[in-house]
Amino acid sequence: MATAEQHPAHIERRVVLEGVSWETYQSLRDTNGNHLRMTYDRGVLEIMSPSRKHGKVATLIGLMIYEWCRLRRIPLESGGDLTCDRQDLERGLEPDLCYWVTNQAVVRGKDDIDLAVDPPPDLALEVEVSRSAVPKLPIYQELRVPEVWRWRAEKLEVLRLQQRGNYATLSASSELPDFPLRLAEGFIEQRDLEDEITLMERFEQAIAKFRLP
Repeated sequence: MATAEQHPAHIERRVVLEGVSWETYQSLRDTNGNHLRMTYDRGVLEIMSPSRKHGKVATLIGLMIYEWCRLRRIPLESGGDLTCDRQDLERGLEPDLCYWVTNQAVVRGKDDIDLAVDPPPDLALEVEVSRSAVPKLPIYQELRVPEVWRWRAEKLEVLRLQQRGNYATLSASSELPDFPLRLAEGFIEQRDLEDEITLMERFEQAIAKFRLP
């Protein structure tokens, strides 16, 4: 059974399919030229077409993460919107962006990641312009992703996986300590006022004033 969420053309569109096998999910995921986002949870598949706003916010956050790590000389391995899935869990999704920080040395040089044996990304980014019909945090929880950054309603929040298995909201990142979340929010709010190069130049100037540890 399929349900579709109706939106104007400039807003994200979602289709939810039920009773989808793992093999069908993988086949759809591997289709050449497929740029749709898919979230799969034990037979339920959501297919989403991201909006431009979605992509722009994710790009800006990614650029700020890069600039912060470059300034602080934090080793980083990027996964982009890598499909994170495990057949044994029958779950999978694509973060907007993901990174290995703590485990960057473990995956460096690996073009193919198998989450059955390789560590999951240490940090995943989720930009929420519209609400997903298939909850993503339980999937991240099963995949054991240590930290999720979630942007919604113009706010950037950090969710950290706890020992008891749930995510807790923290005031700061454990993977990127001292990352200026509130400053980043301010620059994201200005995304329609200046071009991305100008915004990132100003962000770089702002964080250069921070005292290094």
